[in-house]
Amino acid sequence: AELLRMRARVIMGCRDRARAERAAREIRAEVGERAEGEGELVVRELDLASLRSVRAFCHRVLQEESRLDVLINNAGIFQCPYMKTEDGFEMQFGVNHLGHFLLTNLLLGLLKNSAPSRVVVVSSKLYKYGEINFEDLNSEISYNKSFCYSRSKLANILFARELARRLEGTGVTVNSLHPGIVRTNLGRHVNIPLLAKPLFNLVSWAFFKTPLEGAQTSIYLASSPDVEGVSGKYFGDCKEEELLPKAMDDLVARKLWDISEVMVGLLK
Repeated sequence: AELLRMRARVIMGCRDRARAERAAREIRAEVGERAEGEGELVVRELDLASLRSVRAFCHRVLQEESRLDVLINNAGIFQCPYMKTEDGFEMQFGVNHLGHFLLTNLLLGLLKNSAPSRVVVVSSKLYKYGEINFEDLNSEISYNKSFCYSRSKLANILFARELARRLEGTGVTVNSLHPGIVRTNLGRHVNIPLLAKPLFNLVSWAFFKTPLEGAQTSIYLASSPDVEGVSGKYFGDCKEEELLPKAMDDLVARKLWDISEVMVGLLK
């Protein structure tokens, strides 16, 4: 909604077409009808848990769009039971990291041709509890839903860092961010005991961010002139933040990139 208010042409990539169209209608109503050519909202089908869907979405974007100024990698799944994507990846790693990895790589040519352009990667402060275990990236040996979420968010930051390095001098910047704890249905897989629900609802109302508040850093990185030319950084509340050493390990970032390329089929 905020990008639309800035008169952007916004492509919503969503896995549920009907719900996406409903959301788009609500956003258009909220922002208000604008004169033609002053902002546009289009819905495209995109399921990050399916590499086939990612490829189809990118193919359509490349056919239909002459430029791409900003790519916001915002999809996420949080602490779900052990599940696999269509391609056999652990769901959180598959959606949160690998789906976005393929999506971004397939759209890189268009981003470069549209430079100066930006890639914004939504991570989480919970990256601090994650480790990149190359012996068990797909959680075949053991699965802990909390650790696996944190691993996927650490992977987001390492991906953004390595991508920023590879894109130096192209005019494409890449930054990652922590949105804060936001009142959305991201936590739908978290079981809260019935008796504790009223207390949880009270706490979330008092302390969690609204979706608009949670979107501020994404909007800032996507549109602010303050971060023009800034790349490879990590932000929270629209300010640059320090990372733990494990999120700045360039050797791990490079190895993760190489393995991800093979996992998503960019390299044999």
